[in-house]
Amino acid sequence: MAGRRPGRNSVAIALAVALLVVAPPLLPSYWVGLLTQMVILAILAMSLDILLGYTGLPSLGHAAFFGVAAYAVAVLSVRYGANFWVCVLGGILIGTLLSAVLGLIVSHVRDVYFLMITLAIGMVLWGLGHRWIPVTGGDNGISGIPPLEVHAGLPFQGPLALHYATLVVFLICAGLMRLVVRSPFGLTLRGIRENEGRMKSLGFNTWLHCYLSFVVAGAFASVSGVMWAYYNGFVSPTYLDLTASSELFLMVTLGGPSTLVGPMIGAGAIVLLKNVMSAYTARWLLILGIVYIVAILAAPQGLWNLRKRPSA
Repeated sequence: MAGRRPGRNSVAIALAVALLVVAPPLLPSYWVGLLTQMVILAILAMSLDILLGYTGLPSLGHAAFFGVAAYAVAVLSVRYGANFWVCVLGGILIGTLLSAVLGLIVSHVRDVYFLMITLAIGMVLWGLGHRWIPVTGGDNGISGIPPLEVHAGLPFQGPLALHYATLVVFLICAGLMRLVVRSPFGLTLRGIRENEGRMKSLGFNTWLHCYLSFVVAGAFASVSGVMWAYYNGFVSPTYLDLTASSELFLMVTLGGPSTLVGPMIGAGAIVLLKNVMSAYTARWLLILGIVYIVAILAAPQGLWNLRKRPSA
């Protein structure tokens, strides 16, 4: 029976992707927008999973790369009138370079020290977002980012065009991240997560692997930030704050770390709960917290890992 499980998993994933392709034309634009949100944030959650799930580095500042990339798109497109490819490549490059610089600082520490330093870095960038008004617009943020389908010159426009463009980016990113975690590099990251001392004794440069893991995760988070800027048409310092990173952390742990698929499920669940519940009650954060507690008690390894429970 265990041998069949990978096949069943592949079928489940294929059905989910097929649903994302077939369902949107049948849905109202509001639900198409929610699906697009889920897909964008799934990329972000999967990028954190490379750090948290595969390398064992719990970051509370990962949303910083998402926010910085979104700001880069906003500044380049609104302030300088740059074309689509300059904005996309600029956002990804700036977010990745930031992760490369910050990685030199945080890759030397582990556990709670890593958590606290990434939290501090995230708060510093959030403060810059508020105070660097000539660039970021402060509390007012930056609005007027052109729609992706218009800026890219796509033949179709509207929520459906944006959804399918985002889905293509998601599939590319998911495929690349799957290659990363299944490569010898990814296996080494798992070894570092389980026993870094032993990996060092075997001759592996664990600092370099952790550093590269941080940069790769930052690069994919930057892609997500670029897509979010085009989706929302607006950026603000809230993209950089602790709440954003905490929600992201919640997505990974709820869905199931070290799976890539789990963070997709977690992102979808959080987006759905957040948007649906907030329409009916102002206490949606309380309900979300209760749902998370119940889910963690019932599935401490995440919702996706429930399938691994042996049958009686």
